[in-house]
Amino acid sequence: MTERGGVPGLVTLHVWRVPRRAVPRALLRMAVDPRRLRALPGVRFGKLLGTGTGTGFGPADADPTRWAAVTVWDDPAAAAGFDGSPVARSWRRIATAGVRVDLRPVTSRGEWSGVRPFGDPPGGATGGPVLALTRARLRPARALTFWRAVPPVARALHGAPGLLARFGIGEAPVGWQGTVSVWRSATDLVEFAYRHPEHRAAITRTPVERWYAEELFARFEVCDVVGDRAVLGWTATGSGGAGGG
Repeated sequence: MTERGGVPGLVTLHVWRVPRRAVPRALLRMAVDPRRLRALPGVRFGKLLGTGTGTGFGPADADPTRWAAVTVWDDPAAAAGFDGSPVARSWRRIATAGVRVDLRPVTSRGEWSGVRPFGDPPGGATGGPVLALTRARLRPARALTFWRAVPPVARALHGAPGLLARFGIGEAPVGWQGTVSVWRSATDLVEFAYRHPEHRAAITRTPVERWYAEELFARFEVCDVVGDRAVLGWTATGSGGAGGG
């Protein structure tokens, strides 16, 4: 998988809810579809992901009834072709609900699978909801101290002002993990990230503890939300801001 230059034209987050009886079929899709996703026209980078509650990490936190895809596109026209693709059709056949979030990269630092999938966005102001995506590959020897540090941050995040939705993401049940959180505004995100004591303490410990072999943090403007926001765990206060059905 190689990185193509420049900031992508569009990033999409697709999330599907499947019934428990369809979990084996979802696991099959996770084995078959990653390569098919990356082979779609206009795709620069694509990952199919499991999800969790976001209150912890590891197998106990996994939610086998919810699955996600993060896809980086050359342009919106290429992304528009996803709904007719074999990948999208295969997930629609087993899903009871789904949602697509259209995103514009605002900031990004770090790497994912050895590349910088969101380029080097110029930053700038955002006028509505923002989405933060974190992803990390843990050093096995540091995993225990990391997992012990997670609960206080997760408890603080639960009641954070301006939080609209949050859940965990992972490429594997253990060791490859991250979070997706949606905020009412960039100000709300910054207030939590840098001024909440538990989260600030975790940021300070990260370079000291050397938890991660690879890490990425990215922030996006939420341009549109199409589908069932409940799949994201979107709160009632999230009805305004970004458009969509």
